[in-house]
Amino acid sequence: MEKKSEIVEICLLAGKIMLESGAETYRVEDTMNRMAAAFGILTSHSYVTPTAIMFSASETELTNLIRINERSTDLEKVTLVNSISRKISSGELTIQEAKMQLDELSKKDLSYPIWIQIFAAAIASGCFTIMFFGTWTDFLPSCVAGGVGFAFFIFLHRLIRIKFFAEIMASFVIGVIAYLFIITGVGAELDKIVIGSVMPLVPGLLITNAIRDLIAGHLVSGISKGAEAFLTALAIGTGIAVVLAIF
Repeated sequence: MEKKSEIVEICLLAGKIMLESGAETYRVEDTMNRMAAAFGILTSHSYVTPTAIMFSASETELTNLIRINERSTDLEKVTLVNSISRKISSGELTIQEAKMQLDELSKKDLSYPIWIQIFAAAIASGCFTIMFFGTWTDFLPSCVAGGVGFAFFIFLHRLIRIKFFAEIMASFVIGVIAYLFIITGVGAELDKIVIGSVMPLVPGLLITNAIRDLIAGHLVSGISKGAEAFLTALAIGTGIAVVLAIF
């Protein structure tokens, strides 16, 4: 019984890491069930939503639940959990070794430094402006607006743990900076600068996961992720609309 409880604990920890790192719900369920089967539990049941994981070793066992409060994008962690799962399936890891590796992975912060994230967002903003048929005159304004807006989003999200509020304010800042570039004559097309600059805030992975979950038959997760993506898009649009209404 103690061994079964350890297996359930390991499966829940693996699922928690994956879900917090941006994995699709069907992938989380599949990984948990495969890990349990590799340790000898062939009757496991898992049910995953974007905010909770429920797992049971069998139909007659008590169901365990983990609440997911924070979600981000860290695909490297998802890959590492899948690697651990494959090693478990091939018999390369014992229960104790798997638990130790998962514990270490859950405590690691594998994301890039903040300055690299901001720099990447700035360059991506300029490139998106060019991709949307903007001129090279707007490349630098888009880089500045996108970088400052993304930095403001990170800072505000850490200060106030309300994601949508941070997105509204970040898009508002982007709109103001883009407008200042236009009135000073540095930028040429306001719409192209704004479109390119807000792209780092667009929930691309969330939309992709929502569609993949819906296709896989996970309707609750797919609809909830789609609703979250819609609210994010609404927040971005609202911030820009306020700037256009004021100026």
